[in-house]
Amino acid sequence: MDPTPSAGGTVSSGGVHGGGLRDVVQLTLPAASAYLTVLRTATASLAARLDFTLDDIEDLRIAVDEASALLLVSAVPGSALECVFALSPGVMRVTVSVDSLDGEPPSKDTFAWTVLDALAGEVSSSTGPGQRVTIELAKRQGARADLGEPAGHVRSRSAESTELGQGAKLGAVGTS
Repeated sequence: MDPTPSAGGTVSSGGVHGGGLRDVVQLTLPAASAYLTVLRTATASLAARLDFTLDDIEDLRIAVDEASALLLVSAVPGSALECVFALSPGVMRVTVSVDSLDGEPPSKDTFAWTVLDALAGEVSSSTGPGQRVTIELAKRQGARADLGEPAGHVRSRSAESTELGQGAKLGAVGTS
């Protein structure tokens, strides 16, 4: 067995799906946290390709990172983490899977799952043959599930200063 971990990738273009072109990108990485930076970078690049906002891109980066981290906790040592990105106009679907020691999906009653759900919008988990555990998420362009605000919504300065309260005003005193 080759001791050097390898990463593979596949890009394919499907036909018309849901009214637009659908691309599928698959990455296979060693199931180790050291490789999550590669996954975060790929996520950001693909989301930018779909013209997602900077906030949506960051939400997706964090969501894919969190989903992967949840799976790596019980990953079989030496196994591979597989991530499939399905790109459609205005929507990115991401499936992250790994061979698991226990075959149990992550608990949905945790803070990590709540964060994942808020960032992605649609999240589910499943188990497959051979104790393979999968997390699937979808992010729609402009959807801000975490704030409950529509795309393009801009908060007014007066609302921000009211929320910041006196502490922010006092923090600025004597900083000149």
